[in-house]
Order: sequence, then structure tokens, then C-alpha cells
Amino acid sequence: MTASAEIAPDELQDLRVEIDALDAEIIRLWQRRAEVSKRIGEIRMANGGTRLVLDRERAILEKYRAALGDDGIQIAMLVLRSGRGPL
Repeated sequence: MTASAEIAPDELQDLRVEIDALDAEIIRLWQRRAEVSKRIGEIRMANGGTRLVLDRERAILEKYRAALGDDGIQIAMLVLRSGRGPL
């Protein structure tokens, strides 16, 4: 579709509803991922491990970069921080 292509008002509204639903799902998944990540950290530290596992974080950064390009690294850093807090 070109930028000059006309979009019916109903289609525009439908797309906005879909965006809202996608945003709600992204937020839900983000919050759940943070909960799981925090729990993993608690378990790791309770068993004498370190707060961070750098190899694991590097693998996550690479996964996001491979899937999303350079912006993926920024997104991955925010995702990681939401689960472990700032360094």
C-alpha cells in the first residue's frame, strides 16, 4: 500500500483496535517476563549463584538483534532491565 492510498474509516478504526489489542498483549507479556526473570534471579542467588549471567544476557541481546536489527539491542536492554533492574 502506498502512502497516498486511501483507507476507509472503518478499516482505520479496525487497525487501531488491533494495535490496542497488540499493545495490551505486549504489556502483559512484558510484565510476565519480568516476573519470571526476577524469580530466576532469586533462585540463582539462593543457590549461591551470581545476580547476572553475562553469557545468557549476551545471547538474549544477540537474539533480539538478529530478529529486529540494531533497534533490537535497545529493546533487549529494556527487557533485561525490567527483569533484573538497572546495573
